[in-house]
Amino acid sequence: MGRKQVPVGELEFGMYVAELDRPWTETPFMFQGFYLRTDKQLEALRKFCRHVLIDVERTEPAALMRPAGGAGRSSAPGFAIRGSARYPGQADVKDEIDHAGALFERSSVTLQALFRPLAWGGAVPDGTPVDEAVAALAQSVVRNPDALLLMSRMRDNGVAAHARALQVSILMMVFARFLQLERDDIKLLGLLGLLQDIGKTRLPAVLLEKQGPLSAEESEMAKRHVELSGHILGAMPGLPPKLAALALLHHERQDGGGYPRGLKAYQIGLYGSIAAICDTYDALTAVRPYAEQLSPSAAVVQLLKERGSGFHAGLVDLFVQCLGAFPVGSVVELNSGETGIVIAENAGQRLKPTVVVLPSGMVLDLGEDPRTASGELYRVRRTLEQRKLTFDPRKLL
Repeated sequence: MGRKQVPVGELEFGMYVAELDRPWTETPFMFQGFYLRTDKQLEALRKFCRHVLIDVERTEPAALMRPAGGAGRSSAPGFAIRGSARYPGQADVKDEIDHAGALFERSSVTLQALFRPLAWGGAVPDGTPVDEAVAALAQSVVRNPDALLLMSRMRDNGVAAHARALQVSILMMVFARFLQLERDDIKLLGLLGLLQDIGKTRLPAVLLEKQGPLSAEESEMAKRHVELSGHILGAMPGLPPKLAALALLHHERQDGGGYPRGLKAYQIGLYGSIAAICDTYDALTAVRPYAEQLSPSAAVVQLLKERGSGFHAGLVDLFVQCLGAFPVGSVVELNSGETGIVIAENAGQRLKPTVVVLPSGMVLDLGEDPRTASGELYRVRRTLEQRKLTFDPRKLL
């Protein structure tokens, strides 16, 4: 019997699901093996699994012939959402964290040096230092994506134009790695995440820092940052020429309801679709003067609500898989009553991440089934409120 491993985000109706990446008894499915027919089945698979094994011989031929991109919903024409690059031999997060921390700090300084003259109304600076900084960050992401994600939780939660830029950049590079895109693509997406909001430096600070919702006039003024970003990046030496055009895409939406051009579906392209998802997720989980900060799980729910209408359906599914059940940097409560920080995800066991217990600093890989003092298997009981780290994770690892 021929079986093939398929990520949940690439399942198609008509496929025969023969095996899961976890025991059947830990899922709501009553039978071991079934044809994928309904949205309810698909929703349960997304909730409980990262990938499944399909029986190729029992799968309906039409399902195998459709392009990947989500059950019964083929990828938008014009671009594929997965690459074929391989990144084997991932470094341990404990081995990468010191290097990632140093890169994160240097990149923050480089980014501030780039944004400062723009905020003061000065000339457009050279982008070469930022390009070099992102190249180094991309190499760290390739070695281990969790280390920089963990460092990025230490970010400044202020509302300045550059406060979120590094976080979005890292998130986009980690997602690009997950999608198995080439190294050059990872770097370009990192630059895009870092600089696509650079136009906010030309907006009044009072607008960016306003408490409460914007008026219609203020909202239109805020939207100008997209085109301002394109103008600035187009005039900035030392950056890829196509970056300016890509910076116009992260507020476009699949149904044409975005801005500045009201593009639809495949017109937004792969980079723009990735940027829209990562930028929105980070905005929802950040401290904002005009809206409530959401937990990672609540932000994912919001993305799923706009799956297919606001955001590319297949990419949303894959982004959720990329984050895992407990995203790196999440504050969690263990069944022992202890508090921990998720420092790494176990790709094959989404509900069993690696956790640093506070304040002891003990590292628990839940995938290895460690036990509490009472002999019970450690597990995550729940996630706690979203907050930035108040300590340097390098001191614990």
